[in-house]
Parts: sequence; C-alpha cells; structure tokens
Amino acid sequence: MSAAPDHQQLYEIAEEQAGHFTAGQARRAGFGHSLLTYHVQTGRFLRTHRGVYRLTQFPGSPHEDLFVAWLRAGPDAVISHQSALALFELSDVLPAATHVIVPRTASRRRRGLQQHTNRLEPSDVTRRNGLPVTTPSRTIADVSASGVSEELIGQAVEEALARGLTTHEELLAHAERRGGRVRDVLERLVAES
Repeated sequence: MSAAPDHQQLYEIAEEQAGHFTAGQARRAGFGHSLLTYHVQTGRFLRTHRGVYRLTQFPGSPHEDLFVAWLRAGPDAVISHQSALALFELSDVLPAATHVIVPRTASRRRRGLQQHTNRLEPSDVTRRNGLPVTTPSRTIADVSASGVSEELIGQAVEEALARGLTTHEELLAHAERRGGRVRDVLERLVAES
C-alpha cells in the first residue's frame, strides 16, 4: 500500500522553487502518476514542462523559465553563463537558450538547455531569487571564455563593480584561473573600470 499524499511536504518543496516541483519530488511526497494527472485535470497543479509542475496557488514569476530549466537539468545544476548575466541584470545579452552548469555525468540531451560541464567550486555558486547561480565574477569569466562580445563583457564588469556584486580582486582571480585570452581581456577591462 502506498503512502498517503503529503500536501504539506509538497507545498514546502514547491515554496522553495517558486511554486514548482518535479514529478520525482511529488512521488517522494506520495503523489503517484495518476494522482498528479488528477490534480492537473482539476486545476490544482499546472504542468509547465514534461516532468515539471507548479502549484496553481503560486503565481507565475519573472524567472519562471529559469526555475523550470533548473528543475529539468537536475538538483545539482546551476544557472550560468548568459542566463546568469541576465538574472543578475549585468548586460543586455539575450540568451537563446537557458545556460546551466551540470555534473559531467548528467544527460546532455535537453531541448532548450545549453548544458556546460565546467568544474565548480562551492565558492563559485550563490543564490539569486531562489535559484542556484554562478557568482557574478565566475559568470563574467564564463561568458568571456564562451565568446560573448567584449562590449557586453565590459558592460557586465562595469555593472557588477558599480553595484558591489563583485570586486576587482575577485574578477582578477577568476581571470587568472582561466588564463589565456580570458585573463588578457578581463585584466584590461578591470583596469579600465
């Protein structure tokens, strides 16, 4: 006999994720497939993507697409690159896909997600609007390495420094870790700021 569904547990999970939860999280709270389907049909749950749902009592959020992408990518995923720049509002970049850093063992086939397998230190990750995201200095180093224009990188450096989201030292430390072109570009942009 299966456990009775725990609505409070599911609510607490969803509350931390802008009202969203995965089918796996629902299953652990006692909601099997047929019960999920029932709650979608009755309007209590909204299916936002395959395997991802939202409690309808939670309104949509400005970063709903990022929550859905993060949940699709898995609990160890971190919003990164151009998507992190947009989340921090550091430049005018408009990412065509949601960028996430995932463990090397993660599946790479998720439509609409640009998955990166770069190594992350715990100090490279922070939370913004409830989402795990690379820090501003790590984000700027990542986009510098990925070919974003120097104009947008310069805009991100200036904005991050002006708003106190990072320091010259943190940016230079990430530049040094990357080396090569990234180091050269960031050292020059930081010196100009």
